[in-house]
Amino acid sequence: MKVFLIYIRDEDYYNILPEKLRKKNNDDCVEIMAFPPLGIQTLAPVIRGHGHEVTMYDTCHPEMKEEHIELDVKEVNPDVIALSFLSTTSYLVMKSMAERLKKAAPKTPLIVGGAFATANAVQILNDAPYIDCVGRGEGEELIPDYLDNLDNPGTVRGLTWRLNDEVIDNPVRALIKDLDKFPYPDRKSLPIEYIESMPLDVPAVLSLDRFCTMQTTRGCPFKCIYCDIPTLAQGRWRSRSPEHVLGEMQQLHDEGYRSIYLTDDHFLMQRKRIEAICNGIIDRKLEFHWGCEGRVDSVAVDELPLMVKANCNFLAFGVEAGTQKVLDRLNKNQTLEQIENAINQAKKHGIETAHGFFLIGSPDETFNDIIESFKFAARLRLDTFGFNRLCAYRGTPLWQEYVDRGIIEDERDWHKWFKCSDIDPTILPSEVVHQARKKGYIKLFGYLALHRPMATYRLLRKFGRYMTASDIFTLLWSPFRKKALTRKPELPEWMIEQGLDAPIREAS
Repeated sequence: MKVFLIYIRDEDYYNILPEKLRKKNNDDCVEIMAFPPLGIQTLAPVIRGHGHEVTMYDTCHPEMKEEHIELDVKEVNPDVIALSFLSTTSYLVMKSMAERLKKAAPKTPLIVGGAFATANAVQILNDAPYIDCVGRGEGEELIPDYLDNLDNPGTVRGLTWRLNDEVIDNPVRALIKDLDKFPYPDRKSLPIEYIESMPLDVPAVLSLDRFCTMQTTRGCPFKCIYCDIPTLAQGRWRSRSPEHVLGEMQQLHDEGYRSIYLTDDHFLMQRKRIEAICNGIIDRKLEFHWGCEGRVDSVAVDELPLMVKANCNFLAFGVEAGTQKVLDRLNKNQTLEQIENAINQAKKHGIETAHGFFLIGSPDETFNDIIESFKFAARLRLDTFGFNRLCAYRGTPLWQEYVDRGIIEDERDWHKWFKCSDIDPTILPSEVVHQARKKGYIKLFGYLALHRPMATYRLLRKFGRYMTASDIFTLLWSPFRKKALTRKPELPEWMIEQGLDAPIREAS
């Protein structure tokens, strides 16, 4: 069978590398500042191993948009079209693609998957009649099973499908126990070079080394209120063996990759496993540098000296807040002391770039609490940081809290995402949060320039290797302006019906 695997992106979260930075002798590839679509890259060789042909698409490529893929569908006439997308922010883009491709090939089965699709399978099929089915959860075993049973979808565990006018939810498919049994991802078939940049939507180039991502573990056992990963992963953390990880790393090294980012939700979980991987990198003399994310309370923080010896140069921590009150409200189960210790240890042992993720606009957070988070960030030995608004997504504990409080109606609002300060009366209004954010950044930048001038200079010099002065200025100025998103956060249906543009707040 011929299978199309299509990764659909939110256009707010990638950038095409400017012409002035593009590498020579690489005319066949488009260079994009974004993480590769590791999901479809992982599925492609698995599906091929079952005897099928696979063509991959990533919509960040300027010639892999709806109209281009539609032409390919008409020309190639694939047997199955699979759409993968991450979250609600790209749901409308996925729907548009699905409808267009279904019109181009009405008889071709169209299946969708991804985190948002997993949590909203029944709702998606009720909302989009041109989608035939949804694959819930991990796809390595589900998709081959589905391809073998196109005429009998009721036998495929983890599949939600349509039988005439009825939507049927097949039994759950068990989580994969042995993550070592699958081939390494296909990083050759897409004509795209993915450029190492800052996490999330920050358009700051870190290097022009050949870059890719890896996943060595899946899941997270913690229960932060804003995160849906524990729900999707059933609260479990699973890992690939060090030997399997090192085999993939050796392959990447041999293919010329010199920068790797581990997309694990929590890499710093098992001390012995980290030791085995790092010692393997050292023993094999693998030349790439790499980065990862982890919690500040991990016991594996004391493995940092070995990680640095094994060329780890980037470490990102979910700090989230600079007051214990807000950390507790977010159910982080970590302390300010643990945060400070972990970052100090990272810098002490030679981590080149320590990044901190922060959230602002949390329930019960005051203006002064937000400023305290910026002051805390200034005291920490962080090199880079991001202060993003707290948002509510379906599948998170925070979403369920809002449903229980009557702020969100699950049946009508399932397809939306909300900036919490727009809907929760216990949170400062969005404009006040924005003003606190601007004031906080001014204090933070001022502190760094005054008290850590050399560190600030080194960071700007690092950015200056790959960015013009005007681009760096735009980057530094971005916190002080409101970003225009392609798809803006919405309001709950009841607020729209009542003509409200903000939650009703009690007078203080």
